[in-house]
Amino acid sequence: MSKYVIGVDVGTGSARAGIFDLSGNMIGRAKRDIQLYNEEPDYYEQSGDEIWNAVCESVKESLIRSKVNPGDVLSIGFDATCSLVAVGESGQGLSVGLHGDPNRNIIVWMDHRALAQTDQINSGGHAVLDFVGKKISPEMETPKLLWLKENIPNTYENAAYFFDLTDFLTWKATGSDIRSSCTTACKWTYLAHEMRWDANYFKKIGLQELAERSFRQIGQVILSPGEPIGQGLTEDAAAQLGLTVGTAVPAGLIDAHAGGVGTVGARSQDIDSSAETTMAYVFGTSACTMTTTTNMTLVPGVWGPYFNAMVPDKWLLEAGQSAAGAAIDHLVKLSPAYDRARELAEAEQKGVTQWLSDQVKLKYGDSLSDAAKLAGSIKVVPEFLGNRAPFADPDAKALICGLGMDTSIDGLLSLYVAGILGLGYGLKQILSAQQKAGVKIARIAISGGAGKDPLIRQLIADSTAYPVVTPKSEEPVLLGSAILAATAGGAYAGLEAAMSHMSAFDEVYQPVQGDLALLHTQGFDAFCVLQSTARALR
Repeated sequence: MSKYVIGVDVGTGSARAGIFDLSGNMIGRAKRDIQLYNEEPDYYEQSGDEIWNAVCESVKESLIRSKVNPGDVLSIGFDATCSLVAVGESGQGLSVGLHGDPNRNIIVWMDHRALAQTDQINSGGHAVLDFVGKKISPEMETPKLLWLKENIPNTYENAAYFFDLTDFLTWKATGSDIRSSCTTACKWTYLAHEMRWDANYFKKIGLQELAERSFRQIGQVILSPGEPIGQGLTEDAAAQLGLTVGTAVPAGLIDAHAGGVGTVGARSQDIDSSAETTMAYVFGTSACTMTTTTNMTLVPGVWGPYFNAMVPDKWLLEAGQSAAGAAIDHLVKLSPAYDRARELAEAEQKGVTQWLSDQVKLKYGDSLSDAAKLAGSIKVVPEFLGNRAPFADPDAKALICGLGMDTSIDGLLSLYVAGILGLGYGLKQILSAQQKAGVKIARIAISGGAGKDPLIRQLIADSTAYPVVTPKSEEPVLLGSAILAATAGGAYAGLEAAMSHMSAFDEVYQPVQGDLALLHTQGFDAFCVLQSTARALR
């Protein structure tokens, strides 16, 4: 009898489920949108109940579409954004906003309300900050917890649990509050290489209650990604998901890290790859980079090194861009030609950025590298939500240089291409910072929604001067969670074995040579000058 595994991915805008066979082939999937509350700048919230319902509906629909018997599902794995969930003693949501709505019990990863608390923590010189690139980010959970304590004390005092969203989902599925070393090490300051929390850190920053309660609210038992949690699905969860009681559930991953698991261990006849030689670049609303190392390596401005956060018994360096696909979406809306482009895109039933990309591809055909010439004099530093890495500067803002008075669609295409190149040059900065610390890679494995576009793939290869490889799977993030599920279900001896059997590379985009390579060298230099000038002006 055939056996299957399910991967669930909760991103910023939707919950998705995919059913895979044990060779990594996806045979069914479904999606449900989820609401994002953004009623004032820097505040982003969601609902845990809504997300769980969206997950359940997606899983049930994927079973129907794939015609898979629930009894043939070995395991179900979860990944999600690194968002903070507040839950009360009876499992109810607790409000995370001054509005008082308990349904809105999630502070989303991109929320920057805790900037003051972030600065306060970073001024303390705490030893645990060595493992977040020397500076903690407002996207991480301890600044958000401190904000809650100072601004909504009832929620802070009455919370039975504070979960990372992935751990919230496995709790809903199993009834167990076991956490993942991925979420806790990467976003909560858990020292996975020492298997402990630093109680002094929490006491010094003003969260002493968490330490005094033996960290019950944020995780006392922590497992590696892929390790099975408890007895699997509870009776209630199984009924809600349309699966059988006891179906295995592994400790999960942050969504970007699931993209890493779904790509960096891939195999190909033409590529001699390993997790240590391939950096994952997950290009979605934001962009995350995942670099695996055998030894602990500190890189200023780059999160980590985290132990056991993605690949078992290895270290992980995590970086990225707080706004990537979202930055391009915002950038093109600034153009006078945007409304006209939207009309033309809607006529072809396409999104605006997809339509713009198609127009560029029509102009350049098979010579996608030549599209870089479209940017002309326009230079973009697309840091609309700050610089995540390598400067750990949440106060950074975007810059656009070289604009004229062009109001045409062609002018918008130039801005669009310049924005993509800006993301590529920002990625090159991260690669350079890691290389200076002795971390070397051979290629970039791209995934995520925006990473599916051939134009973007080629321009990322050209702007970074690294080969870009693409996964064979069209849903590598979902596949990453399915690989976790296969591991927990006992289909493979371990996570790395599951990665090599269930994922594969497809195409390779080589970086351009000659005059165009020089264009990118000059473009990168200009990017750095603009960025440093903006810091000096601030």
